[in-house]
Amino acid sequence: MRLLHTSDWHLGRAFHRVNMLGAQAEFIGHLVSTVREHDVDAVLVSGDVYDRAVPPLAAVELFDDALHRLADLGVPTVMISGNHDSARRLGVGAGLMGRAGIHLRTDPKTCGTPVVLADDHGDVAFYGLPYLEPALVKDGLGVDKAGHEAVLAAAMEQVRADLATRAPGTRSVVLAHAFVTGGEPSDSERDITVGGVAAVPAGVFDGVDYVALGHLHGCQTIAERVRYSGSPLPYSFSEAGHRKSMWLVDLDAGGAVTAERIDCPVPRPLARIRGTLEGLLADPALRPHEESWIEATLTDAVRPADPMARLAERFPHTLSLAFDPERVPGEPAVSYARRLAGRSDQEIAEDFVTHVRGAGPDAHEQAVLRDAFDAVRADEAVREVAR
Repeated sequence: MRLLHTSDWHLGRAFHRVNMLGAQAEFIGHLVSTVREHDVDAVLVSGDVYDRAVPPLAAVELFDDALHRLADLGVPTVMISGNHDSARRLGVGAGLMGRAGIHLRTDPKTCGTPVVLADDHGDVAFYGLPYLEPALVKDGLGVDKAGHEAVLAAAMEQVRADLATRAPGTRSVVLAHAFVTGGEPSDSERDITVGGVAAVPAGVFDGVDYVALGHLHGCQTIAERVRYSGSPLPYSFSEAGHRKSMWLVDLDAGGAVTAERIDCPVPRPLARIRGTLEGLLADPALRPHEESWIEATLTDAVRPADPMARLAERFPHTLSLAFDPERVPGEPAVSYARRLAGRSDQEIAEDFVTHVRGAGPDAHEQAVLRDAFDAVRADEAVREVAR
């Protein structure tokens, strides 16, 4: 059976004030063409269909168009909700859509209920695990303490229990939206840390033939049977080195996996450039980036006049401008923004305690801070669900 694995469409999201709806529509067209040209048997969408719980109307219309075009192909689609989606909104009409071959899995109660498709070699069971917010789903999954690994492990127990009741030789595919250990994140993903831990081990998914992951925006292979497709479009300059693509996965009669990357159309390449303003304007090595979307970091000791306007003369698609002046030896070289870059909320809070009183928090205080951040995230999740 041939599968097309994609995720993280983020319909409705902009890129540094650039409206991406046209590029997202082009991707949907590319997706449909790929399904047709490569004789795909099923499409897998592993969450974050939308960029926010209440998406703009234009994004909803594009999603509606995508569903109609996929249904018209007669190729089944299995789709789960991600942490950016409102699971309840995305799941409206799921029963009716299932009759058209669009199988939405947004309810944690359905983790052990697969979509079963067949080919010449027998059945393939597709289990959709929507994004599982630990604080909201732990009771339903019978988990004592909220945590990503615990709730995913409980969901996978349901998957394995159902799979054990099926005919020998039934192949299995799991769709999940999670941060799996070994994955390389970018600046585009929303933090899902709970209890100080965001990542779950890939071993949680043992026992199935293929795991189609969503959440991280870079296409990557965690293990031969565990892969992220990544987002089809870039949503931050941290993705400048990404090759945007989808996985074309062949599942043979015995469940063995072979996979090929299918490139996605990207409106412009991304480039991060750094140096003095005069140096950037004169450097011949930067000629290939003149039509790219640009993030420029200026290192001038004194901030130059009209830097954005001057940069735009050579790089008309400059979207982000930062200043990191070169300093003489002995001067503090790290700005406040740089000190915060890449640090979690927990680490920033602990640093603040250390700065204020001269000593860091002890283990009990660290736990109090962690519980406070978890409570805030849980409250935000409840608010999104209630919208």
